[in-house]
Amino acid sequence: MALELRQQLKLSQQLVMTPQLQQAIKLLQLSRVELLETVQTEMLENPLLEEAAEEEKIERAARDERTIDANTTDGAMEKELLKNAEWDDYLGDFSSTGKQATMREFETPEEGMSFEARLSAKTSLEGHLSWQLRLSNLTDHELAIADVVMGNLDSAGYLQATIKDIADMAHAAEDEVERVLHRIQRMDPIGVAARSPKECLLVQLEVLEYDDPVLLELVSEHLEDLEKRRYKPLTKKFKITMDDVKEYLDIIQSLDPYPGASFGSGDPIYVSPDAFVYKYDDEFVILLNEEGLPKLQLSSMYDENARSGGDKDYLQDKMRSAMWLMKSLYQRQRTLYKVLESIVKFQREFFEEGVGKIRPLILKDVADDISMHESTVSRITTSKYVATPHGIFELKFFFNSALGLDDGGSVGSESVKASIKQLIANEDPKKPMSDDAIADILKETLNINIARRTVAKYRTAMNIPSSSKRRQIF
Repeated sequence: MALELRQQLKLSQQLVMTPQLQQAIKLLQLSRVELLETVQTEMLENPLLEEAAEEEKIERAARDERTIDANTTDGAMEKELLKNAEWDDYLGDFSSTGKQATMREFETPEEGMSFEARLSAKTSLEGHLSWQLRLSNLTDHELAIADVVMGNLDSAGYLQATIKDIADMAHAAEDEVERVLHRIQRMDPIGVAARSPKECLLVQLEVLEYDDPVLLELVSEHLEDLEKRRYKPLTKKFKITMDDVKEYLDIIQSLDPYPGASFGSGDPIYVSPDAFVYKYDDEFVILLNEEGLPKLQLSSMYDENARSGGDKDYLQDKMRSAMWLMKSLYQRQRTLYKVLESIVKFQREFFEEGVGKIRPLILKDVADDISMHESTVSRITTSKYVATPHGIFELKFFFNSALGLDDGGSVGSESVKASIKQLIANEDPKKPMSDDAIADILKETLNINIARRTVAKYRTAMNIPSSSKRRQIF
């Protein structure tokens, strides 16, 4: 067969992901903090974007004042009421903008700060040890060794390098490193820079002046036996009673196996809900949380530059980018509201009574209800939180699988998890229930068909140990 070139006309359809469409999809799955950073970055890069000033209350008050007859007593009284009206007080908890935000401009910088923001920075483990070392009588050479030791501590306070490695890095002898390490381990927090949990606990026992040989041998030789609750062989070996073992355990449990954990450098992260759900009469009201998010508008500079004959192509490109961003933000908030509205409709029993009444729900149910694609619902529920009458929950929490009931119905997996957690919380700690017993109780009381391995899977997901590890001997 001979090779030849041909021209062929073909008609086909394909989806083209334009940069604007990619931006809109990206905005859907951003968390509240990431969205704020994205908007701030876009405002810095696009000169046509600016934050709108909040003058709605002033304009409304001025508009209402013009309609009042100032010559009458009633008109003067009504004017005075409009001057002093606090609409946020009237709206109360249903206002999406807090009173702190509206009064911030009238407060001093210190009064407007939260209590947490007034606190000083938390001391790090390295800084705390360095402060103690500088007050000691160590030589400059020993301080250099100590700096190398502190540079090789992990977040729990354990030493992650060998004596030989530290000696090579500090250009010192190994016995010098041992002496400096001995000093550091007996500083505050006691046991820091230990090379193992056994060494950490032994240092603490030494400083606290516990010299009982049985206690010292339990820590140095039998930590694994204590962890696995093999108490009877220990009573035979040391010829002690179970009460004696309990006393030794109380002493060991009073020690700190992670001496550096309290000096963590990370700051706590607080979740700000993207929406609030309130119950008003017999209905649930959804309010999107827009506090802190800038209200964007086109800058007046665009009209001035257009009239003065500026770079029209550049200005038009930036204008299209600004308009698309504002449209995407509006679409994101609209989609979030519709998804929340659908979740409230499907999970009304949860909002009424709590986690125990949560129903099975999948993304397709919400997608079909609001006529959107499942991927859109998945993106808008990623890293989004809602404040409900029963606490703050991630939107993904409301989507859970179904378990069958004896009467043919179904129950949500989160509801079953809550029931398992409640059963374990009320059990006898000396005789904890096995997974088989929990499955039998759920079948008898709630008619839930659940296997033992499913109970074990849910228990593990909630970080609840097995019955053998939950059992309290003493």
